[in-house]
Amino acid sequence: MKILYAASEAVPFCKTGGLADVAGSLPAALAAQGAEVAVVLPLYQKVKEKFGDQLYFECYDYVDLAWRHSYCGLFSLERDGVTWYFLDNEQYFGRPDLYGYMDDGERFGFFSRAVVRMLPHLKFWPEVIHCNDWQTALVPIYLKDDGVREDRFRGIRTVLSIHNIEYQGRYGRETLGDLFGLDHGWADDGTILMDGDVNLLKGAILCADAVNAVSPTYANELKMPYFAHRLDGIMRRCGYKLSGVLNGIDVKRYDPATDPHIAVNYSAADMSGKQADKAELQKILGLRQEPYVPIVGIVSRLVSHKGLDLVCEVLHDMMELPMQLVILGKGDRKYEEFFQWAANQYPGRMAVRLDYNEELSMAIYAGADLFLMPSRSEPCGLSQMIAMRYGTVPIVRETGGLKDTVTPYEAWRDSGNGFTFANYASSDMLYVIREAVYLYKDYPDAFARLRARAMACDFSWARSAGEYLHIYSTVTGQPWPPVKEEAPAPAEEAAPAEAPVPAEAAPAEETAPAEDPAEAAPAAAAPEEAAPARKPVPAEEPAQPAQEPAADTPAEPEEPTAEPVPAEKKTAKTARKAPAKKRTAAKKPAAKGGRKTTAKKETKPKKGTAGKENPAE
Repeated sequence: MKILYAASEAVPFCKTGGLADVAGSLPAALAAQGAEVAVVLPLYQKVKEKFGDQLYFECYDYVDLAWRHSYCGLFSLERDGVTWYFLDNEQYFGRPDLYGYMDDGERFGFFSRAVVRMLPHLKFWPEVIHCNDWQTALVPIYLKDDGVREDRFRGIRTVLSIHNIEYQGRYGRETLGDLFGLDHGWADDGTILMDGDVNLLKGAILCADAVNAVSPTYANELKMPYFAHRLDGIMRRCGYKLSGVLNGIDVKRYDPATDPHIAVNYSAADMSGKQADKAELQKILGLRQEPYVPIVGIVSRLVSHKGLDLVCEVLHDMMELPMQLVILGKGDRKYEEFFQWAANQYPGRMAVRLDYNEELSMAIYAGADLFLMPSRSEPCGLSQMIAMRYGTVPIVRETGGLKDTVTPYEAWRDSGNGFTFANYASSDMLYVIREAVYLYKDYPDAFARLRARAMACDFSWARSAGEYLHIYSTVTGQPWPPVKEEAPAPAEEAAPAEAPVPAEAAPAEETAPAEDPAEAAPAAAAPEEAAPARKPVPAEEPAQPAQEPAADTPAEPEEPTAEPVPAEKKTAKTARKAPAKKRTAAKKPAAKGGRKTTAKKETKPKKGTAGKENPAE
């Protein structure tokens, strides 16, 4: 299955949020399960600076966006079994930041248009294009629009992942034709128009063959007005194609046993290193060296939907508990000023860093004891998964992916992997924080078991990749995995074919003077073909040559009589004197009537199909 993954950011190339972590890990996981995967990204200035010397220039073309006729370069890079493509245009992407410009609509309109128009220049013609959020929402729309005029686009299926429905790509109605180059019919029938504006995400939801939310709970929440930001009616209408696949994390990258960003490595079997990381974190941030006081960490964008209003309401009550608080992030000014003021009120017990620092964030994941995420809405959330991976117990509100990944601690049966609260209320949050702090101080054995259960959770991409492949299989009609269905048939046919030819050299001498050439030809061809094939593929190749001549020779009598019969007139003595010539002569007819003919039958249709799908070939 050929999959093109289109995104606006991906690690390690460029990152502003969780989308980059998903786009950086999921394609490699899909490739590991047998899919052919490529990723397409804008060639940002940051990518050029860091990876420019590794990029290979493929070609360039011109892309039409409304009345614009713009250059588009194509660069590639091979990494982790995935081909990474980068679309280059200095006017749109040669800037220091990824987003936040007044012409973002035009920038990502060009990117979506280029994804579709540059398909002939890629190494394969995709069967599925997987889009993400509003930045690539125009891809399903352009495919539908171009498919009216060009048949080659009609066979491509599209999947849309919604990472945060709050950002929808809304622009004035006049941008439909002048900016995005679409006919007014897209607005007249209501496909792309909402509340009088162009809504790119709405159009993509209606045009895509499948829609995916990044957690099962978030998929259900999107049908509710509180979470869907006025798209709840559209989500309910498209419920038949809506699914929720929980994101994963890169378990190799986030591994406390090997992470180079933390002071001391540790594992679930030996947690002594975590105490050392805690002491190092207290030293870095100027906190008191108190090993038996839990550290509560927050690593987040400082915005309202992250639930920071709840923290502000009860911060003084929290600081009355025997705990220390660490906050890392940046965002809205009101939160930055409040937390900076609060840190000055509690020196040695509270530390705030208004920045995003990768190394410091990993130090917090490793050194903290508890991790607070009181989000008002959280489509999936990766921080709680990373925290559990590092043995930092999460405290979360039951919403979106937080509800799907964190099960509440229950003392009476010693279960759960974290602490949760359901209502968006500061009193409820304070209650579970108090419960977690006193469990850490008063019942260290119970807390250690809770921490061990958190670290044992599997958040790898292998499970999620399998669910995504099921979605691709559904929209394309292709069974997945295809190998499991094809493999048993050759194995059953090959077993009886080996019985009449158990030996290697001796049967060749006995069957050479056979009186009946029709019977002798298959027997002679099988061992002669099998002998050289044993070196490169000892497990598979001997079975196939033995199978195919037996099936093909009676059905095609012209081929064995044209060439194999003269080879059989040689005596066994001649075969001994010139074994090399004998093997060469026997191998050629076997290749036409036997194994190699079958190989051509298998590969030719594939080449023909690719030729039709990819005009470049």
